[in-house]
Amino acid sequence: MAEDIHHHNKAALTTLRQALYDYEPNAVYAALNAVFEPDAIVHLATPFDDLEGPQGLYRDVFEPLQRAIPDLERRDTIVMAGPGAIGGDWVGCCGYYTGTFVRPWMDIPPTGHQVSLRFHEFFRMEDGKVVEMQALWDIPELMLQARAWPMVPSLGREWHVPGPATQDGLVDGPYNEARSQASRQLVQDMLAGLSRFASGGVAAMELEKYWHPRFSWYGPSGIGTGRGISGFRNWHQIPFLNGMPDRRGSGGTGHFFADGNYVGFTAWPGMMATISGDGWMGIAPSGQKITMRSLDFWRCENGLIRENWVLVDLLHVYRQIGVDVLARMREFNQTRRYV
Repeated sequence: MAEDIHHHNKAALTTLRQALYDYEPNAVYAALNAVFEPDAIVHLATPFDDLEGPQGLYRDVFEPLQRAIPDLERRDTIVMAGPGAIGGDWVGCCGYYTGTFVRPWMDIPPTGHQVSLRFHEFFRMEDGKVVEMQALWDIPELMLQARAWPMVPSLGREWHVPGPATQDGLVDGPYNEARSQASRQLVQDMLAGLSRFASGGVAAMELEKYWHPRFSWYGPSGIGTGRGISGFRNWHQIPFLNGMPDRRGSGGTGHFFADGNYVGFTAWPGMMATISGDGWMGIAPSGQKITMRSLDFWRCENGLIRENWVLVDLLHVYRQIGVDVLARMREFNQTRRYV
């Protein structure tokens, strides 16, 4: 039955999640190889992009990160699973990596203090194994904690983004198909409303119909958090639409899946746009065409959306217009010395 599949898929990732919580290199390496198919497709945020399966994920990402943060620890705040609307079975994980940042990572200067690195990780499962991973890590968040972010300040609030207010993000079984379908439909109806802005303006979106009055939109570092519809509009949507009024779906394959009150969406990439108007995030409006990688979680409550966690690969956006954020960070911070 469907509920057995999704419960089994979440359970299959427990070994890896536990190994990353109690990080010990050999155990993490063994867990990655046990959970992933050897030829699994692995997409990660810029600058990593496409990796060589679990071997590349360990060698190029986890191993260097754990050298920089020796007491590295993973903390999940959401673990949910379900069938994709157009096929495939997915598990979505939201949370953060944490520990004491004592050595540089990608030349981000260490702080000597505990830091957090937010993640959204989506896993497509077949026969209890990961065959595809699409993941964004909020690298700008770590730069900001190190006071090394070289781009424009965020409009929204920068802070340690919380997990679900209801503390039930580690969704237990059995799989509730009716509730899951209702949650997914609510989110899809809300997104359809957002798409009506071009033809009918703010009123046509009917945000109050879908979002709770105390809605929280947790955007990526570099954009920040907005509270309520006004916070979302002021600190993200208005600047976003002014700078990219033609934004639209990428035409690629997107995957909606839901588990009880939680909904996930992944596409690689999920959006296309042209930077115009008065620009976006300090990017000059010279007609650059870009794609955007964005991975989302929503939590529904009593027929309304109460929380929305959003990560966008901002380093990828900047790279497409010819700005190497990491190179700029190195120039920005070259007078600092590491202990």
